[in-house]
Amino acid sequence: MNEQRSLGKGILIFLGIIMFVLVIVVGLSFLVGKKQYFGEEKIALIRVEGIIEQSRNIIDQLDKYSRNPTVKAIVIRVNSPGGGVAPSQEIYEAIIKIRNEGKQKIVASMGSLAASGGYYISCPTDKIVANPGTITGSIGVLMEFANLQELFKKVGFKAMVIKSGKHKDIGSPTREMTAEEKALLQDVIDDVYAQFIEAIAQGRNMDEDKIRELADGRIFSGRQALELGLVDELGGIHTALELAAELSGIKKRPLVVIEREEEFSFKKFMQGALQDIIPNSTSANNIKLEYVLK
Repeated sequence: MNEQRSLGKGILIFLGIIMFVLVIVVGLSFLVGKKQYFGEEKIALIRVEGIIEQSRNIIDQLDKYSRNPTVKAIVIRVNSPGGGVAPSQEIYEAIIKIRNEGKQKIVASMGSLAASGGYYISCPTDKIVANPGTITGSIGVLMEFANLQELFKKVGFKAMVIKSGKHKDIGSPTREMTAEEKALLQDVIDDVYAQFIEAIAQGRNMDEDKIRELADGRIFSGRQALELGLVDELGGIHTALELAAELSGIKKRPLVVIEREEEFSFKKFMQGALQDIIPNSTSANNIKLEYVLK
């Protein structure tokens, strides 16, 4: 009986030690996960790499860092030829919101390429830093369509379209676009182009007429962009971090926090590859407005 009691007591003590260790481990894990919310003043570094196809990840980072009281400035590292109009505009608005709140300074650091939509999301920041050889500019909007009518004739392919309105299959690859359809699409392009000009004027505090002189799709080097007033300073990522620290009043060398890169997913890779090589043939799904350097 005494042996059973001793054994039971020993098991309880052992389980208690296990629970204590688990509590310590969970507590430490929580503190490690939240360490960026404590301690010294920090600068958050957000990377925008490649084609801008979606905005959620960037906006989530901007929102998270904007609510962190120890993050005094945000540097957005842009290395992108641009991308979709809507995600570029959503990122732009998220940056404008933080800038208007005035709690943190935001600096754009341009890498090798920050053109079209890449410039669009840079222009609302407090300052833009570009390398002398950065490719930027390409201010404009485009839509692209393929006319495969002659090819389809050669292979014996014939499309049948049933539609609710005469413009429902606008941009179809199976036929020539009409003059009326081209005019309709040009109106859309002109409106979104005007939005681009307005965004730069607001973000850079520049005259719209001056921007239009530069906004014909041409590209600029970082040094040319500086001379034209499209960027503020020449330098790399370290220059941008130093400028962000200076603007936000950080006296000593700040800690830089950055998101971990998303792990490689073979499934996502294959999905993206299939979308590239097997585009949807329905014209309405292929119509895309883009701020992108071609």
